[in-house]
Amino acid sequence: MPESKSRKQADLKKKSARQAAVAEERAEKKRLGKAGLGESRGWVVPTFITLMLLGVLWLVVWYLTASTGIYVPGMSDIGNWNLLIAMLLMGGSFGVATLWK
Repeated sequence: MPESKSRKQADLKKKSARQAAVAEERAEKKRLGKAGLGESRGWVVPTFITLMLLGVLWLVVWYLTASTGIYVPGMSDIGNWNLLIAMLLMGGSFGVATLWK
């Protein structure tokens, strides 16, 4: 069954509107990228690695100093809370990793 002219025109109108919206969105992304206002995710990987290493280092230093009896000002005073601090640092690094594109 042949389609009517008005139906074809409506389909063409929808298609052209969709194409115009896509073109406008691309132009906006390009404009923001050139102006430096677009999202830059270059900080994610260094932050992820730094937080992870800091958490692991905190945990290792605490375990070593606690087992040998070495007193570290601040760290030795809070006792087992050091475990929570290390886990929060490592968990925060995984939270930052979810922002990576």
